[in-house]
Amino acid sequence: MTLHNRRILLVISGGIAAYKSLDLIRRLRERGASVRCVLTEGAQKFITPLAAASLSQNKVYTDLFSLTDESEMGHLRLAQEVDLVVVAPATADLLAKMAAGLADDLASTALLATDKPVLVAPAMNSRMWMHAATRANLALLEKRGVHRIGPSDGPLAEGEVGPGRMAEPLEIVAAVEAHLSETARLKGRRALVTSGPTHEPIDPVRYLGNRSSGKQGHAIAAALAREGAETVLVAGPTREPDPPGVRVVHVATAREMLAACEAALPVDVAICAAAVADWRVEAAAQKLKKQKGATPALKLVENPDILSTLGHAGNRRPRLVVGFAAETEKLIENAKAKRQKKGCDWILANDVSPESGTFGGEANTIHLVDARGVEDWPPLSKREVAERLVRRVADVLATMAAAE
Repeated sequence: MTLHNRRILLVISGGIAAYKSLDLIRRLRERGASVRCVLTEGAQKFITPLAAASLSQNKVYTDLFSLTDESEMGHLRLAQEVDLVVVAPATADLLAKMAAGLADDLASTALLATDKPVLVAPAMNSRMWMHAATRANLALLEKRGVHRIGPSDGPLAEGEVGPGRMAEPLEIVAAVEAHLSETARLKGRRALVTSGPTHEPIDPVRYLGNRSSGKQGHAIAAALAREGAETVLVAGPTREPDPPGVRVVHVATAREMLAACEAALPVDVAICAAAVADWRVEAAAQKLKKQKGATPALKLVENPDILSTLGHAGNRRPRLVVGFAAETEKLIENAKAKRQKKGCDWILANDVSPESGTFGGEANTIHLVDARGVEDWPPLSKREVAERLVRRVADVLATMAAAE
């Protein structure tokens, strides 16, 4: 598999094998992973934060008490906004801290705070590796669900030969790929996402549109792909880059978007995040010219309703249909009515009034409306909204499969 859209937190601790971690960063990024690095004080004796930052193309974190780091990416977010934490090299000292639950630096604090899977690649002297304390610490960590790759036998830094040599970068990459493949909850599922605005031509140079940026829909498609879903993203005109690992169909108008959605069926889940224009214009063949004292009349025609079409698709209906209600007033009332009218399972209601900053912004506040009622989500980044939504999708599809 590739690691497109996968996010790795790489904790590098203080051992001579830290030099291999630079190659590990490069190998992970070659496969499409996003890598953030935490360097312990000991690691910085062997490699520099600048080297890790240059290879990862991300900021490197070193200090638990950095006010700048905490304002940009606190240690809790650093440990949680990832798919996997890799510790390479994992020294005897750091393994002991993990086993004891210590949190006296950024690396150990992040490891204690994470609720994500952890993969360690031990590296140390043979006698340290074979010591009863290290064996006990590792046994305890494995009992808690920590995964391990290596160490292997071979030449060590002290000129000795024996167990304790850190696994090679490509071996660690293979372990990362295998683990993430096993944990992909939507593997074998098909998903459809719509995103962005639609542009309805008035004439060859003008159009009706809206302020949707596509950030939320693109984030949802990326999150579905990270969980293993075969994902089709039907994207209206947007500046957002195509998410890696996602098949993207670019469209301009509502009718083109509907045709692309119908062509993508059947799917297990459809999430309609696009802000589709409700009306289109009977477009002029040539550019409309301004004439003094005359205002052109635009005849509006109702566009097809993509969400309703998917919600009432009969035997081609996705098992789960999710829509968005972008409202400026009566948020919940309008969302409840929309869910019933469109025939969808969930509506994600959000306030898009100008003061909310939702359109084009990085954050969103969601109210999930389903048959049971309303669930209010806290303000989240659009990426966090996507991840929370996809976790719920995976839970519901798993429940459906278990009931069959």
